[in-house]
Amino acid sequence: MAKALKMYHLPTCSTCKGAIKALKENGCELDLRDIRETPPSAEELGALIRMSGLPVSKWTNTSGDAYREQGLKDKMPGMSDEEKIRLLASNGMLIKRPILTDGAKVTIGFKEADVGPAWFGR
Repeated sequence: MAKALKMYHLPTCSTCKGAIKALKENGCELDLRDIRETPPSAEELGALIRMSGLPVSKWTNTSGDAYREQGLKDKMPGMSDEEKIRLLASNGMLIKRPILTDGAKVTIGFKEADVGPAWFGR
């Protein structure tokens, strides 16, 4: 049996709900983590970001209230990647979601076409 895919999600997020539905319909076993209750640690988030090959800025939920309330649009450009990762890990609502990983690859956000057979064909 394949190892469960770890997914950081927000239970009330429509994108996350769609991802869970699509993945389950395609036979994927999921290890669900509520990103608000148990966000990835700074160390785990850093590893996921490195695995994705994407810049830290792509991992930031820029449309959320937490981002706007903290004025991060102006603050983040002057921060190091390490500082940004620590900030994101301190509040799961600052992280773009869902995050899906099998330990070797990772995706953020969800478009079924982007995940496709590489994930479903497990």
